[in-house]
Amino acid sequence: MKECMNKVTANVLDSKALNRAMLARQMLLSRVKLPVLDAIERLVGLQAQAPNAPYFALWTRVESFRQHQLSDLIQERKAVRMALMRSTLHLTSASDAMQLRPWLQDVMERSLNGTYGKQLKGVDIAQLAQAGRKLIEEEPLTFKELGLRLRESWPDLHPEVISGVVRNLVPLVQTPPRGIWGKSGLAKHTSAEFWLGQALSSQPNADIMVKRYLAAFGPATVKDIQAWSGLSRITDVVEAIRPELVTFRDVQGSELFDLPDAPRPDKDTPSEPRFLGEFDNTLLSYANRNRIIEDKYRTRVFTVNGIIRAAILIDGFVAGTWKLKHEHGKTSLCIDCFEMLPQQVVDALQDEGTRLLHFAAPEAAAKEVVIQSC
Repeated sequence: MKECMNKVTANVLDSKALNRAMLARQMLLSRVKLPVLDAIERLVGLQAQAPNAPYFALWTRVESFRQHQLSDLIQERKAVRMALMRSTLHLTSASDAMQLRPWLQDVMERSLNGTYGKQLKGVDIAQLAQAGRKLIEEEPLTFKELGLRLRESWPDLHPEVISGVVRNLVPLVQTPPRGIWGKSGLAKHTSAEFWLGQALSSQPNADIMVKRYLAAFGPATVKDIQAWSGLSRITDVVEAIRPELVTFRDVQGSELFDLPDAPRPDKDTPSEPRFLGEFDNTLLSYANRNRIIEDKYRTRVFTVNGIIRAAILIDGFVAGTWKLKHEHGKTSLCIDCFEMLPQQVVDALQDEGTRLLHFAAPEAAAKEVVIQSC
């Protein structure tokens, strides 16, 4: 009986064990030496609601990363920015985009119906989407431009509703200079097929997508996978591949799934301070976020208007926020800690912050790291 109880206990992973598994897979225990496109694919894409967010995500994960490495990939059409998981903007490899977008079509349609369903009653949305595709393949357009042009044929619909139909039914990518470091520009869109010169996958493999999620984020529950993807019917996929997976339990008793050979470091593995950019994947890819942020801090990072603030990790967990301020040729990195930290941790945070400043503002005449409440 004692042996059986020990076996069950050994298969329970607490929040710190899950944290270390996540850090290892997210390249946050130590930076990795990988080609940037390979790193993006290993992570199954990066959150990209803020134009510079993917750059900070890669800087904190990839050794010697420089901005031009990602900007070049976008301009060469090897990486794209488009609405994918949860119908939110992501940056992925072109190859992944063509697999993920059709797999997530139900998410896009549910988002459209939830936002504009009432206004679209009686509207032939397929016809509207096709008209939108024709326009954006003639030239990239902003959503405002798209909505106003199509309103000439659909005068009873608000331009925002019109562009919403096209956004959710046509796989749209944002075109440069949007998303290029150091450049600005309105978010203009064309179709993924036109931009990349290839068709979307006709048979996206759900089994592979779930395994890739586990490789990047596991161990995880079915609810975690659903929270990441936005899809609502993941149980059948997980059950189909269950023989290929290993299982654990979290401290609440929920079943966790994982790949047999995926890294699960000892929970006492050291973790140095890390800076996460806005909307970082680690904060948005779980139903239960206790492996990365304590509930008492959530409202200090997740704002009521949907912004996810840039955060610092101390010992692997969110322990504060950060932002850059540019004034009179000086760039300051302002760090707001949630609790007092030991001096040696503050020193390590200062060192990492200095590296971040040199990455973010190499041209600044003066640089300063300002650490508050630590």
